[in-house]
Amino acid sequence: MSTPSLNIVVLISGSGSNLQAIIDAVTAGQLHANIKAVISNRPDVKGLERALSANIPALTLDHKQFDSREAFDQQLIQEIDQHQPDLIILAGFMRILTDDFVKHYNGKMLNIHPSLLPEFTGLNTHQRALDAGVKQHGVTVHYVSNELDGGPLVLQAVIDVNENDTVESLQQRIHQQEHIIYPMVIEWAAQQRLEVIDQQVYLDKQPLENPAKWINNQLIN
Repeated sequence: MSTPSLNIVVLISGSGSNLQAIIDAVTAGQLHANIKAVISNRPDVKGLERALSANIPALTLDHKQFDSREAFDQQLIQEIDQHQPDLIILAGFMRILTDDFVKHYNGKMLNIHPSLLPEFTGLNTHQRALDAGVKQHGVTVHYVSNELDGGPLVLQAVIDVNENDTVESLQQRIHQQEHIIYPMVIEWAAQQRLEVIDQQVYLDKQPLENPAKWINNQLIN
């Protein structure tokens, strides 16, 4: 295993299953990144336990202790910047970020969202997908912009929706895809294969006109 070349900070709000997938990928030598810190805006969540179990510095910055969204974000910037990360990873971080925060990390912040963006931004994506009767559903890794669940799209895992699917079954299958494609995209960044310039994503120096697709365990771009 080569020396980690990408320093990342992971932001969470809950159980941290995507964080665990990233930790596991690093441990397995599939992801050449150094997780400098994990920061949660909620105390006592399982994701913090996962970080500590992996000997990763874990910090709670409780948003309820701040008078405004701006004050919280400014403190969060201070905490993150101590670690000088190359990339900020949002892994179930349930906060709407201020424009100043997004601008500070422009082109250096990734998020994962459980839908095929731009479809179904926001919450309850699996129920909304079922209600809409879509034939395909999935999950998207994207760069973060000022627009909620907006920003340039990088990679989408696509699954077929079955007649007997429920919110729970979709969620389980989507989680499995999340845990594959998020470490994959971070590794692209570690290998310097991925960059975003003026809201345009480049993979291997080629512009992605549409997000790359992960379908049936195969990469298509």
